[in-house]
This record gives sequence, structure tokens and C-alpha cells, in this order.
Amino acid sequence: MTAPTVLIVPGLRDEVEEHWQTLLATRLPRVRSVAPMGRRQLDCEARIRAIEEAADAIEGPIIIIAHSGGVIMVVHWALRTRCRQILGALLATPPDFEQPMPAGFPTIADLSDGGWLPVPRIPLAFPSIVAASRNDPLADYDRVATLADCWRSRLVDLGEVGHLNPASGFGEWPDAVSFIDELAAGAAAGS
Repeated sequence: MTAPTVLIVPGLRDEVEEHWQTLLATRLPRVRSVAPMGRRQLDCEARIRAIEEAADAIEGPIIIIAHSGGVIMVVHWALRTRCRQILGALLATPPDFEQPMPAGFPTIADLSDGGWLPVPRIPLAFPSIVAASRNDPLADYDRVATLADCWRSRLVDLGEVGHLNPASGFGEWPDAVSFIDELAAGAAAGS
């Protein structure tokens, strides 16, 4: 089997040098990233198109690495993609867009207007791992566990890691590589 390309899907942020996804991209041999669109660009359809274009440009198998709002983008994208080469996805600290978030984040009305709601609750067509935090300011652990169950994802309890971002004290996240390896190995075993 051809080595997979990792497709990084950022959340509702601009590029952050110290973010684990940015650091991970510099360490992997085969990686592409969906360009960040920032918090002001809330058109979910535009973000879905960006994922589809990035996936279509990759030859061979893909492992998706999504964080925060990128997780919700991937789930929306999975409902309509033509891409059939996804080996799996690491879905790290998805936010709960259906509950009010802290100041400075989009409101429920903004997210609804942008096409994000409701958050899909369908089984994904590829293996996935949801990595959830016990003290994420953007999502209650039990609500994330429910989403993971709906998506038929393996739930990983990260403990108290905040939102797994620089604001929570995280830069490098070595476990991401282990999860990528797990997804690749699972695909190899299934082929």
C-alpha cells in the first residue's frame, strides 16, 4: 500500500506557529493542509469545498487530522464527499457548536447562519478517533462522547488538556503521531 498523505484541517483560527497541527506538518514526510480561513469566515460550504479540493489534489490514501472546528467541517464534508481514499481521521477536541461558547467565539446564530448546524450525527464512512478533553472550554466531555458514539469513532480521554492548543499550554502533541500510525496500521490490516 502507498504511504498515506496526512491532510490537516485546522479549526476556526488563523495559522498559529506554536499549534500542534502546524508543528506536526513540519515533521511528516507526506502532508497537505487546508488553508485556514479565520474566525470571520463562517461559511461552512466554503470550508467543505476547501477540504474537497485539498483531498482531490492528493494521489493515494489519506489520513485526516482535524482540530476543533475542523472536526465539524470534516463531519459535514464526509456527508457529501466523492473521495473514497480516506484511511481514517483523528478528530481532536471538537467544539460543541450547539451550546453557547465563550466570548470571542461565534454565536449559535452565527454558526446556524453559516450552515454549521445541526452538527451531523451519522456514522462516518471511515475509521476515526475522537480525542476529547475533560476541561475543554468549548465542549463538555459527555457531549463530545455522544458525538463520538454517533460518528462510530473510538473515543480517547485525554484528561484535562483544555482545548489542546497553545492557549491551553500545548505546542507539540506527540500522541498525534501515534494516532496516525494506529489509523494507518488499521487500514493496512484491513486491506
